[in-house]
Amino acid sequence: MAKDLLKLSGLEIAECIKNTEVSKDEVLSFFRKRIDSIDPRIKSFVEVYSEPVKTLGGSNLAGVPIALKDNICIKGKRISCASRILSSHISVYDATVVKRLKEAGLLIAGTTNMDEFAFGSSTESSCYGPTRNPWDLERVPGGSSGGSAAAVAMRLVPFALGSDTGGSIRQPASFCGVVGFKPTYGRVSRYGLVAFGSSLDQIGPITTNFIDCAYLLNVICGFDEHDSTSSRKDTPDFTQFLRKDIKGLRVGIPKEYFSAGLDREVESALKEAVNIFKKQGAKIVDVSLPHTEYAVATYYIIAPSEASSNLERFDGIRYGMRKDASALIELYKKTRGAGFGDEAKRRILIGTYSLSSGYYQAYYMRAAKVRTLIKKDFEDVFRSVDVILTPTSPAAAFKIGEKTKDPLSMYLSDIYTIPVNLAGICAVSFPCGFTRNNLPIGAQLIGLLTQGLVSNRRQIITIRFPS
Repeated sequence: MAKDLLKLSGLEIAECIKNTEVSKDEVLSFFRKRIDSIDPRIKSFVEVYSEPVKTLGGSNLAGVPIALKDNICIKGKRISCASRILSSHISVYDATVVKRLKEAGLLIAGTTNMDEFAFGSSTESSCYGPTRNPWDLERVPGGSSGGSAAAVAMRLVPFALGSDTGGSIRQPASFCGVVGFKPTYGRVSRYGLVAFGSSLDQIGPITTNFIDCAYLLNVICGFDEHDSTSSRKDTPDFTQFLRKDIKGLRVGIPKEYFSAGLDREVESALKEAVNIFKKQGAKIVDVSLPHTEYAVATYYIIAPSEASSNLERFDGIRYGMRKDASALIELYKKTRGAGFGDEAKRRILIGTYSLSSGYYQAYYMRAAKVRTLIKKDFEDVFRSVDVILTPTSPAAAFKIGEKTKDPLSMYLSDIYTIPVNLAGICAVSFPCGFTRNNLPIGAQLIGLLTQGLVSNRRQIITIRFPS
C-alpha cells in the first residue's frame, strides 16, 4: 500500500485513512522515509519534525502530511525565514492558517526552504543554501517558495503552503511542474505570516492537482479578526466548482504577455493550451492590459518600501540575533550587518531610499498611482472575459548561480506574476507542457474573484513527476 501512496492525491490518501485502508502513522512514516532518502539531494526542507504538530480535529484532508514555508509561525517551533538574523527564533504563537490546519486534522511535517525573508525568485538567497529543482538538480526550483514547490513536485509531501508577494507561489510551481494558487488579497489571513510587503502578501496552497487545491483552500480561507485586511465576504465551498466544464468560458489572451522576452518553447506550450481550451468549448478573446510594462518598476518601489518598514523590527533587541556592542547604533550595525544577506540588504536600501524625505512623492506615491492604473486594467478586461490566460514565467527554470550576479535579470523572472499582486486579485499556475530538456512549463489563469478560478482541468493538463 505504501508504494501506491505516490499515485494518490492528498484527498485520496485522506479517504484511504478514513476507510482504514492505511493508518495515519503509516502515511506519515512513508513520507518521512521518502524525505530522509531524497531530500538530502533536493534540500527542500529546513526542518523535518520528529513528531508531527498535534492536530485538534478532522476534515476531508485529516491525516495527510503538509509542509509549511519557513515564514509561517508554528507555536513552539523554529521560524527563521531562511535568515541568519532569526536562525534561533522560536515562535510563541500559531499563525491563523496553522490553527485551521490543526482543526482540519492535517499533519504538519516540517518547514521548507525559501529565499531569505521571501526576497527572491530562485531560493538561492537562503542562509541554508539553495534548494534544487527535482527535474534538474543543477537548476533552481523558483522562489521564494521554492522549498514548498520542490517538496510537492518530488512527492515528499502531498501538498504545502507558500506565500506569494509578487509570484512566489506561482513561479516556483511553474518551474517544478505543480499547481500553485495565489488567493485574492484578504481571502487568507496573514496573521502569523512574517511580513514582506503587507499590501501584497498572501498565503496559498501548492498541490499536485486542482482538486487538492480546492479542498486545501476550504481549510485555510476565511475571515480572521486578527488580520485587519481580512475579507469579511462569505467563503464559498471551492469544491463546488470542480465538476463544471469550461464550455462558454471567456478566456482573455493579453497581447502584452506574448511579446519580446518570452521563450519560444513557453510560447508554443501556451498556444497549445489555448487550442485545448478552444476544443473544450471556451471562447478565446484578445485583450490588452496596457500598463503591464510598468508593473515591475512599480513593484520594486512598493514592495521594498514595505519590506524596509517591516524589517525595522529585526534590530537585535527584542528577538533574533544580537551582536554585543557598546552603543545602540553599533548594535544595529553589527546585528543587521551579520544577520541580513545581500538581497535583504539590497531591498532594505531600495525601500528606505524610496520612503526617504524628498523622494517619497517622486517614487512611492507615483508608484502607488501606477498601481491603481494596473488594477483598473484588470477591472476593465474582466467586464468582457471570465479569466485571463498567460505564461507564468518568461522561461523555464534557469541554472543555479546564473542570475545571482544580475539582480535585474532575476527580478524580471516575475514579470508575468507581479501585476496580479499589485491588483490584489487571484491567479493559479498549472503545468501546460515541457521543454526539450524535460523542464516543466507553467501557464497562469488570472481571475477577479477566487471562486471563479478553481475548476477541474484534468482533461487539459497531464501531471508528471520527476523520477
